[in-house]
Amino acid sequence: MVEKRTGAEHHVLAAEHHEHAARHHRQASEHYGEKDFAHAAHESLIAHDHTRRAIHHSNEAGKYHVERHDNAKLCEL
Repeated sequence: MVEKRTGAEHHVLAAEHHEHAARHHRQASEHYGEKDFAHAAHESLIAHDHTRRAIHHSNEAGKYHVERHDNAKLCEL
């Protein structure tokens, strides 16, 4: 089931995913420094997934804005 979210909701989700990605990148860095390469790689993959989700929500927020902005311009004409 696809939920319809507002631009603001997408911005919030993007920010949350960016924060999660940053946390996992820091953990990956710590594990790498401890020479725990497998754990570092795992954390990096998790961070990558959160980054991809953040990008998706950022794009969706942009689309939402463009749709509303373009409709407002058409109403002014």
